[in-house]
Amino acid sequence: MSSFPSLPKPHNAELPTELPRFAAVLYAIVCGSAVATVYFAQPLLEAIAEEFGISPAVIGIVVTVTQLCYALGLFFVVPLGDLLDPRRLVTGMMVGSAAALSIVAFSSNAVLLFLGIGLTGFLAVVAQVLVALAAHRSSASRRGQNIGLVTSGIVIGILLARTFAGALADLAGWRSVYLVSALIMLVMACVFLRVTPAAPSPPRRISYTELLRSVKGLFVQIPLLRVRALLAFLIFTDFSILWSSMVLPLSAPPLSLSHTAVGLFGLAGAAGAVAAGRAGRLADRGLGQRTTGIALLLLLISWLPIGLLGTSLWLFAAGVVMLDFAVQAVHVTNQSMILSVRPEARSRLTAGYMIFYSCGSAAGAVASTLIYSWAAWTGVCLLGAVVSVGTLLFWVLTYRTTGFYSPQKDSQSIG
Repeated sequence: MSSFPSLPKPHNAELPTELPRFAAVLYAIVCGSAVATVYFAQPLLEAIAEEFGISPAVIGIVVTVTQLCYALGLFFVVPLGDLLDPRRLVTGMMVGSAAALSIVAFSSNAVLLFLGIGLTGFLAVVAQVLVALAAHRSSASRRGQNIGLVTSGIVIGILLARTFAGALADLAGWRSVYLVSALIMLVMACVFLRVTPAAPSPPRRISYTELLRSVKGLFVQIPLLRVRALLAFLIFTDFSILWSSMVLPLSAPPLSLSHTAVGLFGLAGAAGAVAAGRAGRLADRGLGQRTTGIALLLLLISWLPIGLLGTSLWLFAAGVVMLDFAVQAVHVTNQSMILSVRPEARSRLTAGYMIFYSCGSAAGAVASTLIYSWAAWTGVCLLGAVVSVGTLLFWVLTYRTTGFYSPQKDSQSIG
């Protein structure tokens, strides 16, 4: 018998079993708006440093604080979706996010700035609570499709955040970025309340501490979660290898592209992410493993046109679309599969899975910048290709673990 605490029964069982299309679109918009707040600061660092008199060597801590607080939110906040009424939780987080963004917008010193930035990152994980909620409100035949749509919103928010922040800052200053975002979050909170039905809060059969401990228990009990979480780590390492370093060769001679021109490549990545949302439909049809294998092969191939950056920007853009499509197709498939295992633990499954996502993104960012300084763009592309090969081999070696995956069988084996 497992030593981990028993999990409460699904408390939101009275929610409708089919998520309306307009509600799924709204969830995607909210997710994109929330996650974008984590990346707003990157193109604004110079302006922020100048206004607050912060050294250029230190201002990068703003990004680090935001990402660190986001990771903390994944572990400490997202699991609450399994314990509290998700309607109240999400609304509260969105209002809190608006307050945090307002602190940044009206900050008069560096202390308030960092406080607001940290809270913004901590509460941006509302996007992951919404992914779990979308999965719960969807029937089995449309769960992957809806997860794909909501996840596409997250990726689009990540890729277009810098473009939005840079353009708005040029028009009305860097503070306007956070003020406008705060207003957007408040409006989205009101709309969310209108389209999401209330759910009764469950009797507290598990404490908050036990709730957090049970995340570890899920990894021990569910082989599928371990495999798919490691796949997430690897594919987002690859994703970050590209996006963390591509600005270096694009902005340097002989290309010397402007920040605006570099930002346009985010549109190419967003196109790939939107297309990958359809991968959820294949997962709904029981084709998750086949989709994963094809996407991982495409991920490996994408590094060839990406490596031709110095020859053709069009080929490079095509490679960016391919890579983003492949990564998001696997990501959507991963979530569709793991969120079908334990309906009462979807928020905790999401939290555990996304921690690997964050770790992979951080690893890719560090590795790519180090390799670029040593072996330039060729070295970065070789690193990306090596990670892609390793990911494909890992999938092949673990195929038997999840190749004939059945949520019902898995639930019975660990129940």
